[in-house]
Amino acid sequence: MSRLYFKYGTMGSSKSAQALMCKFNYEQKGMKVLLVKPELDNRGDDGETPKVRSRIGLVAECKTISAEQSFVDLFDQAIASGGCDCIIVDEAQFCTPTQIDQLKQLTKHVPVLCYGLMTDFRCKLFKGSKRLVELADSLQEIKSVCRCGRKSTVNARYINGRCVDDGPIVFIGGDESYENLCYWCWQEELAKGKNK
Repeated sequence: MSRLYFKYGTMGSSKSAQALMCKFNYEQKGMKVLLVKPELDNRGDDGETPKVRSRIGLVAECKTISAEQSFVDLFDQAIASGGCDCIIVDEAQFCTPTQIDQLKQLTKHVPVLCYGLMTDFRCKLFKGSKRLVELADSLQEIKSVCRCGRKSTVNARYINGRCVDDGPIVFIGGDESYENLCYWCWQEELAKGKNK
């Protein structure tokens, strides 16, 4: 039986790049990959075709899934239109717990590789990530470095140049809105932000 993998890291840790390299490896062997991202992550899309983009320039077209849609239906569509040997999900933290349950069920048929953030900007688990931790057969941290040289563990959010720990959970942004920091640098940035 295939497995459910969760590969997680902070922003900028190469999660999307690794997802796209994994897709390339499967396709190089002649296999068909269903590449999916939650539809609320529209960064890098050109208005018509959804894409997974990495900061280092790798890009591939993908399917999107809304919170109401089913991965089982997407998989069935992929099988009907030519096959599916593997499912790769980018930004998996935005999947619902029910969708993670569906992905686990699909491992009866194919391997499922999920890439995403473990925690939000407050250091709290995303709902999708929490369910992945509960169900995944394999957890792998993709490590990255804080500006101080320690391992980054926090996705610090900045609003108007100030580090914040309140606001909506989902706030799509890139380097202009987030920085991956270690816990201690994050605490320093929060303190500075509160004193501004």
